[in-house]
Amino acid sequence: MAITASMVKTLRERTGVGMMECKKALTAAEGDIEKAIEDMRKSGQAKAAKRAGRIAADGVVAQAISDDQKHGVLIEVNCETDFVAKDANFTSFANTITQRALQTGVTDVEELMALPLHDGEETTVEEARQALVAKLGENLQVRRITQHHTDGTLAGYQHGVRIGVLIDYTGGDVTLGKDLAMHVAASNPLCITEDQVSPSVLDKEREIATAQAQSSGKPADIIDKMVAGRLRKYLAEITLLGQAFIKDPGTTVAKLLQKQQVKVQGFTRFEVGEGIQKKTENFRDEVMAQAAAAHG
Repeated sequence: MAITASMVKTLRERTGVGMMECKKALTAAEGDIEKAIEDMRKSGQAKAAKRAGRIAADGVVAQAISDDQKHGVLIEVNCETDFVAKDANFTSFANTITQRALQTGVTDVEELMALPLHDGEETTVEEARQALVAKLGENLQVRRITQHHTDGTLAGYQHGVRIGVLIDYTGGDVTLGKDLAMHVAASNPLCITEDQVSPSVLDKEREIATAQAQSSGKPADIIDKMVAGRLRKYLAEITLLGQAFIKDPGTTVAKLLQKQQVKVQGFTRFEVGEGIQKKTENFRDEVMAQAAAAHG
């Protein structure tokens, strides 16, 4: 029986197990989703599946750069608590799959999960993840991956294990590259230059600045100048070139690069858990809800 993408999607949603493993289970079960789930439970994959619904917003960002500094990778691997994030088994897994990504050049999480954990081994990254879930007792997820290839130079910086940066530049030396990566980690610019700022972002900021200026009750020409000034300040804050350099706040990154004849071609900054909505537990509300349900 042909295994369709929708069947794989359904099984994945019901179990929380990776796509490749779902496809294998469906193939073995000849397309019978219920049998596939039963087989997964028997094989121990159910442990991973049961925990798949938990929010994993802690973890690490791991990075690797090739010896010639032309190829680099950033990966975010999530868990539920900072306790597990510090576990040697967890960090070893994160570092191992980052090296695998560097070796193979994969750019997609699903592709990465289907790879052997080590060359010549049968155990896949996904199988290793599931084994780690069973061992550590938390939901663990490989959340995202990015690869950089350059004709210039790549530098990296890690702030602990929670923030990782890769920066692509030409000119300058390794020390400056690391300083620029550290600056991106600390200042979190949205983009490199003003012309890269999305028009919709700029329009929204202009709308806010205009509303704030109009509340001052000043004449229209003064309001226009106030809005223009606030937009200039905003653009300086969110663009790498406009920001004050973290190691020398008296100069901008643009002036630093101009002085040293360096050009930044791109950067990526990952921070653990950004964009993930953490579930906040309110014990009082939980007790009240249970009591209401009991007397309902």
